[in-house]
Parts: sequence; structure tokens; C-alpha cells
Amino acid sequence: MALMKIKFTQKKRVKLAQGLWLMNWFSVFAGILVFSMGLFLKIELRKRSEVMDNSESHFVPNSLILMGILSCTFNGFAGKISYDSLDPTKFAKWKPFLKPYLALCFLFNTLIFLTALICFLMRGSLENTLTQGLKNGMKFYKDTDTPGRCFMKKTIDMLQIEFKCCGNKGFKDWFEIQWISNRYLDFSSKEVKDRIKSNVDGRYLVDGVPFSCCNPNSPRPCIQYQITNNSAHYSYDYQAEDLNLWDTGCKDALLRYYTNMMSSMGIVVLFVWILEVTVMIGLRLLHTALESIANPEDPECESEGWLLQQSMKETIKLVLDTLKQLGKTNQVEAGAEGGEPTPTVATVS
Repeated sequence: MALMKIKFTQKKRVKLAQGLWLMNWFSVFAGILVFSMGLFLKIELRKRSEVMDNSESHFVPNSLILMGILSCTFNGFAGKISYDSLDPTKFAKWKPFLKPYLALCFLFNTLIFLTALICFLMRGSLENTLTQGLKNGMKFYKDTDTPGRCFMKKTIDMLQIEFKCCGNKGFKDWFEIQWISNRYLDFSSKEVKDRIKSNVDGRYLVDGVPFSCCNPNSPRPCIQYQITNNSAHYSYDYQAEDLNLWDTGCKDALLRYYTNMMSSMGIVVLFVWILEVTVMIGLRLLHTALESIANPEDPECESEGWLLQQSMKETIKLVLDTLKQLGKTNQVEAGAEGGEPTPTVATVS
């Protein structure tokens, strides 16, 4: 028994073709939207590529860009088919291509659905990328005279100001690295010498942070140095001074920013997927309704359209049997190529 079997009059076929033509053009605009979202996300990621460890994070925007281009191509082609189906003579030239085209549409819709899922599932990969990238970026903060790293200080400062964050996981991350360049240290000072000697790696470490960690909402001037030394500042308790520095790490701030963005894009892509599936189903019904016209010379006669010629269970069984048959054929061909030659029998006349 056919799945989704529907009877069509000429009027219904025309309405379906016109509706599909309109939906295909909506889908083209949806494809442009998906392409634009991918481009926007790629630009946003490139803005902060210096604090990202690898290019895996660009997999999502690249997928969105590709799906947007394919959506415009497929739906533009489907719109032409829907328009030509209003005239049976024009539709005849598309008949040989429709089954392969519908198979490609099914594959395309599967890819769109997977792209939507990727938008929701890339958090783990993005978190690892940001953790390592920010860690490396903070190490290079002081290298303002090193080619290739001279803009890292500006990048980190602007990042902390824009996202209201400090450090990788928190402001104490700055205590573990030397973020002040040796160029600005007075090595004749006993304090500097003692700090460098007290560290195994010979680094100048302080319990201080860059100015960009300061919270402008603080009622008192920002305390950047000796942050954990309560006695160094009047009426100060660093554990209670919530407004002094940003208490959010930049990894969490960036992760929240990008995951919210990708989740919103994933929802949009899911709606596009629903639209694409609806168009594919409609095109399949139109295709079968036009093919099943009993008398092509009488276009006004009734016809039947269906999604699958057999039930879902029978269709799956047929596909599995076809795959098994293909497997057996490949085994026979492999045996014929690698086996022993068949002996010939001579006959005496």
C-alpha cells in the first residue's frame, strides 16, 4: 500500500505546483539567510582567532555557508521544475532527472539536519579551543616587541573590556604568568631581583592583573596590584570586593557568547530543514501525480500521487534486499577476478 496516497484533480495539481514554486523561492531566501549566518559567525570567530587554538571551530560556519549555497542551488532548480510542471509538455523533459534529484534532496536534507545538530553540539570542542588559545595568548601578552605577537596585548585587553572578563578561568590566572615585559622592569631594584630569584623559572610574577580587568562600576579606584594582600590597602577585603575586578573568566564569557549564537543559528537551521522537507515531500507528490496521469492527452483527468509507492516497511525491506544483491554481485566479481581460470574441455569431432 502506497504511503501518503492522495487523489489529484488538475486544479489541485496546479495549486500544488504554484505553492511549491512560492515555497522554493522562500527556501532560496532561507538559504541566503543560512549563508549569511555562516559568514557572520566566521567573521566573529576570525576576530578572535588569536585566542583560539585551532581551526576546528570554523567547521560550523563553513557548514552553514555550504548549506546556504546548496539550498539556493537546489531550491532554484526545484522552483524551475515546479513552474514547468504547470505545462505537461515542459514537464516531460524533467521526468528522467526527478528521481535522482529527489534522492539528492533527501541527502541534502539529511546534511541540513546534521548541520543543525552540530550547532548545538560544538560546545565541547569550542571550550577546548578557547582554553588552550587563551592560555597561549596570555603568555604572549608581554611580547609587544616580538613580530607576530606585538598585537596580543591589545587583543587581550580589548577582549577583557568588551566581554567584562579577566584571565582564562578567572583573575588569578594572571598570577601564574609573567605578563609584564622585562623591558619595563628595573633589575637594579631589590624587589624585582627577589621576585625573579624566588621563582624557579626566573619569571617576574606578581599578584596583579592588567588594567583591562578592572570593573568601572567599582566605587573605589581599581586595585590592580597586591590584590590578595588585604593589609596593603585601606578598608579592603579582596574576597568581598566583588566590583573591583571582573569575576568571570574570558573562556566562560566567550563560550557563552558563541554557544548562544550557534544555538540560535541551530534553531533557524531546524526551521529551514522543516521547510526543505516540506518542499521535498510536495515535489515528490507532484512528480508522482503527474506521472500517474492515465491519459496524457487529457490533462484534466484525475491522478494519484504518493510519497512512497509501497509502505515504509516494504520500502525498507526492498532497499535492504537491493543492497544485499549488490553485495553478492561484488563478491561474484571479486571471485571471478581472483579465482582460478575455468578449465576448458576439448571435444573430439
